[in-house]
Amino acid sequence: MVNLVEAQKPLMHALMKMAGIRPYTVEIESGTKMSFWVPSETITKPKKKEEKPKLIAKPTKPVVVLVHGFAAEGIVTWQFQVGALTKKYAVYVPDLLFFGGSVTDKTDRSPRFQAECLATALRKLGVEKCTVVGFSYGGMVAFKMAEMFPELVEAMVISGSILAMTDSISVSSLQQLGFSSSSELLLPNSVKGLKTLLSIAAYKKLWFPDRLHRDFLQVMFTNRKERGELLEGLVISNKEIDIPNFSQRIHLLWGENDQIFKLEFAQNMKEQLGDSTTFEGIKKAGHLVHLERPCVYNRCLKHFIASFLASNKTK
Repeated sequence: MVNLVEAQKPLMHALMKMAGIRPYTVEIESGTKMSFWVPSETITKPKKKEEKPKLIAKPTKPVVVLVHGFAAEGIVTWQFQVGALTKKYAVYVPDLLFFGGSVTDKTDRSPRFQAECLATALRKLGVEKCTVVGFSYGGMVAFKMAEMFPELVEAMVISGSILAMTDSISVSSLQQLGFSSSSELLLPNSVKGLKTLLSIAAYKKLWFPDRLHRDFLQVMFTNRKERGELLEGLVISNKEIDIPNFSQRIHLLWGENDQIFKLEFAQNMKEQLGDSTTFEGIKKAGHLVHLERPCVYNRCLKHFIASFLASNKTK
């Protein structure tokens, strides 16, 4: 039987290409590669199916990097944002390690390692400065990349995420949601488990036939062992948490009904991060704010990026 999620991939890919981005794989080092969707004008268009595209140019427009969360790869997560951004910006959509076609033979599963690989890949792609938009798990990677590579990341938009997952936050959040572990919540292995995750992540109840849930589980939840290790690598001791002094402008763009990382997390984080951080809530939206209310989200996102770039020009 045809997998419905797999079957719609060619359509998704065609829409991404129409929006102006194409697939490209970056070798970070031997045994580690990261798959991307990059601006079409920066790579060659293969004439034969088996031919690999080649990098031919650096981006000429301001760069926006869209970093996905834990439940889906890059272009699935950001499918409603790409077309809204590509006219004015050079958009890069990576798949983090063990998502999409990105893999490594290294044993490091920390957000730091993801950030290092992402930064290396972006530099190999000719990116010198960028605004990073991070959702959920991708937000934690974005924070780490901004901390480690301030010369690369000049601004961030963070949705449904936190600086780091401490053991106390992990335990309390999971208890409130009724789960015993992050894997139980974020790596469902049944239709019931996926339905529960979606019901928590979305503001409005989403209805899909069970077959679609099964197909989504089969396609999007691959590399389960490694992803479980990524979740374990997220949690740090309360004693290890240290609030970096970020030099970047940071915008917290939140679904006001987020049940995974509630509004209080964003408001507390704004206070911790100081005056360079702004907050904006979107009503009638949960954790999946960018998918539930894409028009409002895109408007807020574009406004922040445009105002940041404008203020940079006047300096």
